[in-house]
Amino acid sequence: MSTTAIVVIVIAVIVVLAIGAYVYRQRQARQVEERRIEAGEQRSLAETKAREAEQARLAAEEQADRARARQNEAEELRRQADEVDPDVDVDADDAADDAADDKEKV
Repeated sequence: MSTTAIVVIVIAVIVVLAIGAYVYRQRQARQVEERRIEAGEQRSLAETKAREAEQARLAAEEQADRARARQNEAEELRRQADEVDPDVDVDADDAADDAADDKEKV
């Protein structure tokens, strides 16, 4: 084989390897970009879920506040009814309620 043929073969191998390396890097860069896009979509979805969870938490807190307010209204109406009712001794009930509250705290 002549020297020229060997040089041409070596140059062809180098060119083929260079093209292969270029294609490999391009494919790798495309895959990295696709992963970045996917990560961005996942972050966006996570942000949306976090906002929904925060809204649900706030709605639950508002509902709990309304429930406590209604419970307080009901308790106030019971006290008013007890004060109006001639068969109920309000002072004795208050003492019994205080004793029950003391038991609950222990």
